[in-house]
Amino acid sequence: IEDITERKRSAERIERQLHQLEALRTIDEAISSNLELDKTLQVLIQQMRIQLNLDALAVLLYEPVDETLTYAAGADGILEYPLGVRFNYREGLAGKALVEKQRLAMCKIEENMTCLPPAVRQFANQLSRAGFQSILAIPLTTKTNLQGVIELYLRTAPPRDAEWRRFLQMLAGQAAIAIENARLYEDAKRSNRELLQAYDATIEGWMRAIDLRDKETEGHTQRVVELVMRLCRQAGMSEDLLVHVRRGALLHDIGKLGIPDAILLKPGPLTDEEWVIMRRHPQYAYEMLSPIEYLRPALDIPYCHHEKWDGTGYPRGLKGEQIPLAARIFAVVDVWDALTSDRPYRPAWSKEQALAYLKEQQGKHFDPLAVKLFLKEMGLGD
Repeated sequence: IEDITERKRSAERIERQLHQLEALRTIDEAISSNLELDKTLQVLIQQMRIQLNLDALAVLLYEPVDETLTYAAGADGILEYPLGVRFNYREGLAGKALVEKQRLAMCKIEENMTCLPPAVRQFANQLSRAGFQSILAIPLTTKTNLQGVIELYLRTAPPRDAEWRRFLQMLAGQAAIAIENARLYEDAKRSNRELLQAYDATIEGWMRAIDLRDKETEGHTQRVVELVMRLCRQAGMSEDLLVHVRRGALLHDIGKLGIPDAILLKPGPLTDEEWVIMRRHPQYAYEMLSPIEYLRPALDIPYCHHEKWDGTGYPRGLKGEQIPLAARIFAVVDVWDALTSDRPYRPAWSKEQALAYLKEQQGKHFDPLAVKLFLKEMGLGD
């Protein structure tokens, strides 16, 4: 009988250890997959509740800038956690665990209402009414940084089992690494967003510089950008691609910065020789933007918006679907805006005149599909 009992205990221990390894693997996956912080915290809470048979727990995140702890996550289906509440990290049991660097701090709720800081004293009352008797606090630290604290809320005395406590410490160590990793990931995403915003602000600045130089087309870019975006969305382009479409539309005439003023600002018609120079501006755009890695996907419009469906355009004489779709759509909008705007050398065309020109140029200058999309969007007929 003793042999059978011992074998049963060994089997239970092995099964328990397998479950523990599975929990650690799940947390490792949360670390390696760069989950967002909120999702990482939910993984941690779920695994700790299951593996340690806990009634309730909360994760408090440490903010070194103002030395505070914030209730960031909690779960048990009964308690109303004070999520978002921030307090000085020295207060309460969590603060004691951090300040005194205790691996595991404990206090009984009924005997000591300072288990929790004044900011969440109502939460302490709620714990007491729900039958919770004690709180355990475990600091979450990595090799270099303090990440926060986990508070465990228990209705019975904490287990004395050394294996339980050892596994608790293992989970806490994994939790600290997971939180640090998630924070680093979110910091990187935020930095990337800020960098992209700075890039886009620079692009807007370049666009204004072009408008200031070429008074003839001032405001032209702003007018065409949003319409091009709508048409490209109608054509089925993804939102990721539309980011590059917008940048390309904003920068479509950046190559004109390389055109001499005597040609760019000439009030009358250009000579054949001057047109040769003017038609270099898409190539100049390519040469200016292609060395900038993040702008390479935006080159379709600056480089190709003067190509024509029948192959008679410039700078490369592309034909039909050799021309990028964004550039084909942009060409229609660009010409429409140019024709319906006043120029020093001619008054604006009427919408009827411009519409007739677009239809007449289908299959010649313009992609027929791009013209169809434009007319549908503008409500100008078939």
